[in-house]
Amino acid sequence: MLFVMDAIHKTKLMDGRGPARRLREQARAKIERIREQTGQTPTLATVLVGNDPASAAYVRMKRRRCDEVGMRSLLIELPAEISTETLVAEVRRLGDDPAVHGILVQHPVPRPIDRRAVFESIPIEKDVDGVTSATLGRVILGMPAFVPCTPRGIMRLLDEYHVELDGVHAVVIGRSPILGRPMASMLINRHATVTLCHSRTRALPNIVRQADVLIAAVGKPRFVQGGWIKLGAVIIDAGYNEGIIGDVDFDTCIEPASLITPVPGGVGPMTIATLIDQTADAAAMQLGVQWR
Repeated sequence: MLFVMDAIHKTKLMDGRGPARRLREQARAKIERIREQTGQTPTLATVLVGNDPASAAYVRMKRRRCDEVGMRSLLIELPAEISTETLVAEVRRLGDDPAVHGILVQHPVPRPIDRRAVFESIPIEKDVDGVTSATLGRVILGMPAFVPCTPRGIMRLLDEYHVELDGVHAVVIGRSPILGRPMASMLINRHATVTLCHSRTRALPNIVRQADVLIAAVGKPRFVQGGWIKLGAVIIDAGYNEGIIGDVDFDTCIEPASLITPVPGGVGPMTIATLIDQTADAAAMQLGVQWR
């Protein structure tokens, strides 16, 4: 049944488009200042391997957003049959290029490419998507880093809507090293009590029912059901499945929730805006630009 949004339910939506727009404007100001001081344009290099339609569409969106804020977007398209060694060499070439300030390897990459080896070839100062093990270690320790963009975007969205994290029980479903695990660490660093779950967790609905804040990042469409949700919980749907469907069954989960992100229009815009902002910061650091 198609869900009809009324005024009451609209008040529950955590719309990421407005905050993302403001973050992009902040990045635009940084880019203009970098260009004024150095004569160089911050540049994001995106490596796209294979012809996955969803990845290609996402890359187009990122490039469009880069263009809107005056950032140079460099696209490197490579065949799906490329070897790990050749792909690593290409990423290292970008890492050595002083005109490239941020590197994004669009994931997933086709098998049998060793994704971890590819990620580790990105210099930490250009790891604007937060995928290297060095970055993850810094996130866990609460040290400065270019945090994985989706978790950082989620944290910004929680702050935008004044969601209290100190002492709350947060449940994260998903253990990805670029989403679930850094998300759990960031919540812990903000004094939340965190339970990290995944699709094989036993009695998962019972654990989810304890959540004051739920982050769904399991990669299964409409996986989380309304009957799992604690009354008044805040729900962040970080899923993006075929057909533009989230990991949360929105129609049933909006009823008990106090706040919930839509798909699309919730986490996605914040992820892209965070990527652009972090690339601007990376360029400033590499070029010696001071904000103050």
